[in-house]
Amino acid sequence: MSLLLGPLLRHVDETSATVWVETDTASEVEILGVTARTFEIRGHHYALLVLTGLEPGTGTEYEVRVDGEKVWPLPDSEFPPSRIRTLPANESRVRLVFGSCRKPHDGDTFGPDALAAYARRMAEGDEAEWPQALLMLGDQVYADETTDETQEWLKRRRDTSKPPGTEVTDFEEYTHLYLEAWGEPTIRWLLSTVPTSMIFDDHDVRDDWNTSHTWRRQMRAQPWWQERLRGAIMSYWVYQHLGNFGPAELAEDPTYQKALTSGRDNADLLVAYADEADNERDGTKGARWSYRRDFGNVRLLVIDSRAGRILEPGHRAMVDDDEFDWIEENAADACDHLLIGSSLPWLLPPVISHLQSLNERACNRPGWRGRLAEKIRQAGDLEHWAAFRGSFDRLAAMIAREGRGEKPPATIAVLSGDVHHAYIAEARYAEPVTSTVYQLTCSPVHNAMPRPLRLAFAATWSAPVASLARRWARRGGVAPEPVTWSKVAGPHFGNVIATVETTGRSAVTKIEQATGDGLTEVARQRLA
Repeated sequence: MSLLLGPLLRHVDETSATVWVETDTASEVEILGVTARTFEIRGHHYALLVLTGLEPGTGTEYEVRVDGEKVWPLPDSEFPPSRIRTLPANESRVRLVFGSCRKPHDGDTFGPDALAAYARRMAEGDEAEWPQALLMLGDQVYADETTDETQEWLKRRRDTSKPPGTEVTDFEEYTHLYLEAWGEPTIRWLLSTVPTSMIFDDHDVRDDWNTSHTWRRQMRAQPWWQERLRGAIMSYWVYQHLGNFGPAELAEDPTYQKALTSGRDNADLLVAYADEADNERDGTKGARWSYRRDFGNVRLLVIDSRAGRILEPGHRAMVDDDEFDWIEENAADACDHLLIGSSLPWLLPPVISHLQSLNERACNRPGWRGRLAEKIRQAGDLEHWAAFRGSFDRLAAMIAREGRGEKPPATIAVLSGDVHHAYIAEARYAEPVTSTVYQLTCSPVHNAMPRPLRLAFAATWSAPVASLARRWARRGGVAPEPVTWSKVAGPHFGNVIATVETTGRSAVTKIEQATGDGLTEVARQRLA
C-alpha cells in the first residue's frame, strides 16, 4: 500500500484538524490514533481524517499509516516532522500567507517558486514564525496550459492532435495535474504542515472560465467541454473544496456523507453534483463554494468569484443573491479584522476598472456593437469585479456598512491574485468609514507576465490616464464608483508571496519576491 499524495493539513481550529490524503488502493488510513476508510472516485481513493478533542495552542508531530504501514514522513525526508498546531484559545497574533497562480517545477523558465522558497525558509527557521494558515487564491493547477511533462503523459494516453489538444479532458487527467502540482517534496512538506484554504479561478478550469453568457454558450457547443467541466468540478470538490470545512460542516454535507458511506465508486454521485453545480436556474447556482474561517478575532471570508457567477445578460453577478446574502450575514459578525478572499481583485488599477465597467454596458447593446464589445471582453479578460458592476457596488456597500458599524473591524482587506502582479491599494469613501480598507493583491506565486504587459499594467496606475478613462466611462453611461482608491505599493512583478499579520487590532502586510537567494521583501504597509 502507498500514499500517492498528501498528507495535506487543511482546516485547523482550537480543538480539531482535518488531514487529506490520496492512496493507491482502497485502504484504512490512521493519524494520531484516528482511522478512516478511503472513499473512491473513478478508481482513485481518498480519505479526509477528522481529528477532534485536540488541546488548544499545542503542536503535535504526526505520522500517516496506511493499513498499518507507516508511509509518512518519507524515510529520506530532509524536512522537519509534520506538525498539527492548533490555534490558542485567546490568540491575538495571526499570520496568514496568501498568493495565487502557481505552476509546478521550481526554478524553471518562470524562475524561483515563491511558495517553495517560503517552505525552505520555514524548514530552516523557528516554528514560532510559521504562519497559522496559507490561503491559495486560485490557479492551483493549469488545465489549459499544461507542462511539457504533462503533455508527454497526455500523448501516451490519447491523440492530442484532436481538440482540446494538450489541455486536460476529464477527471483522470485532472488527478495527474494535482499529483504534479502538489507532489514536489518541498511543496508536499509545506502542505502537510501549514493549514491551507483554497478557492479556484479560471485556469483551474480554462482561461476566461465564465467570462460571459456568450462564452459559456460557445464552450458548451464543444463536444469535449461537458466532460472537461465535470472533471474540473469533481476534482476541485475532492482535492480542494472538502478541506475548506471543519468537522461540523463536513457532518452536514450530504454529498460528502454519501461518498463516505456508499461502499462503491462515487463517480455517478459526483457527476450529478458537478452538473448541478454548473447549472444556472432562476438566478441561482447549484452549489456554493464560498466559505468562512475564523482565526481568533480575525475572520477570513472567501468569496467564489468564478464558479458562482450569474451570466444572463442584464443580470450579471459575481454570485447569486442568496449567496451574497450569506456573505453579508457572515461579514456582519464582530471581529477585529475582516479579510475577504477573492481570486479576482475587487480594486484593479483604475484605468482597467473604468474600462471594464464601460465594456459591461457596451456588451448589453443590441446588434454589432454588443457583439464587438463581447469580443473585446473575451480578448481583454474584462471580467473582474468592475465588469460585474452591480456586484462591485454591493461589495463596496457591504464593506462600508461593516466599516461604519457599532463595533467595526480595525481593518477590512480584500485579498486577491489573478493579475500576475502584486500591489497594495487603499480605498476611501466619500462618507468616511472607521475601518481602514485595502486591496491586497499577490500574483503570481510561480508564473510570469510578458514584459510588454508589465509596462502596460504599470501605466494603468497613472492618474492622468485614469482621469481620461473615467471621463470616457461617464460619457458611456457608467455611474461613478462608490469608492475611490490609490496605490500605496507596487506594482511588483516576478514571483511573490504575501503575508498579513495581526496583533490585537493592529495589522501589517508585506510582499516578498522570490530570488535565487530566497525571499526579498519588496513592500510593507501598516494597515491598522
